[in-house]
Amino acid sequence: MSLKNYLTFALLAIACPQLQAKDYRTSLFGIHSDGVTLNTRSIQYAIDFISQNGGGRLVFNVGRYLTGSIHLKSNVTLHLEEGAVLLGSLNPWDYDKKVWTAIVFAHDQQNIGITGQGIIDGRGRYIARNIVDMIHKGLIKDLFRQDRPEAETRPVLAYIRNCENVNIRGVTMQNSSSWVQIYDQCKNVAIDSITVDSKAYWNNDGIDIVDCDGVTVTNSYIDSDDDGICLKSHDASKVCRNVLVRNCTIRSSANGIKFGTASYGGFSNIKIYNVKIFDTYRSAVTLAAVDGGFVENVIVDSLKAYNTGNAIFFAHWGKGKREERENGKCEHFQYVCGGTCYQARCRL
Repeated sequence: MSLKNYLTFALLAIACPQLQAKDYRTSLFGIHSDGVTLNTRSIQYAIDFISQNGGGRLVFNVGRYLTGSIHLKSNVTLHLEEGAVLLGSLNPWDYDKKVWTAIVFAHDQQNIGITGQGIIDGRGRYIARNIVDMIHKGLIKDLFRQDRPEAETRPVLAYIRNCENVNIRGVTMQNSSSWVQIYDQCKNVAIDSITVDSKAYWNNDGIDIVDCDGVTVTNSYIDSDDDGICLKSHDASKVCRNVLVRNCTIRSSANGIKFGTASYGGFSNIKIYNVKIFDTYRSAVTLAAVDGGFVENVIVDSLKAYNTGNAIFFAHWGKGKREERENGKCEHFQYVCGGTCYQARCRL
């Protein structure tokens, strides 16, 4: 199946379950929009109820909805109308951790979504401050390198793992305390017309696509303090494949679009069309296969790069070279630019 046909099928698969979706207003479940009442259990009850009764949308009207970790279930979409804000709690104990800490989780689910013109606000600077306080008190165990909690300890806005038919459309995601949104080993993911504004703390990747198969990122604006769109391969037995990035604008304090750094499996059939990247001090597009993984069938077309360190940068280290580099034993790495392979000293 061609990439075009595959992605068309993926979009149809995502759209079809929504045709019969029923809307449920948050007020039905006693969910409060005052920005003060903690709604975690009420929102979770609503998600569970909707999933168990044929699916539908949980619709948030104008207001501020305070919550800790919630877990999306099959056939449920969170729909945030314009003026609705899903507000992350500032209390570290209000969050669950399943590999990552997150506001919105989804594990092993199908036909899920986050849509609308509303906002998910992680209030990252403040929740990170409170996590640091708990680390200092000895209540949270953390490596606390460089005087900041590990990325997995700080809440991301959404961690979607091993899910199929995921629809993220229209929403604004802002102020994460870590990576903004992670799609990990998912199939058929459509991300369209979203805004990412995340410069609140460290490691603010705009979108992380990890070992997924069939992802479209279209018509979106990303402004992040780390890589804008980051494709990763965390599992040596997996491949991040069939990904389309089109008609997006990215501002990043690192790379605009990056493959890696985690690249244990590989990257295949990646297409990047008509993307504008500006004000990144690293590269507009970085292809980094540094953990023994591979990169194949990549097309970059109509890339517009303004005020960037490089337009396109490719780095490849053979299997085991990253471990050697991290241990100070690697003497050189390879990178390719314009079809020519160069050798350069490691910058340890």
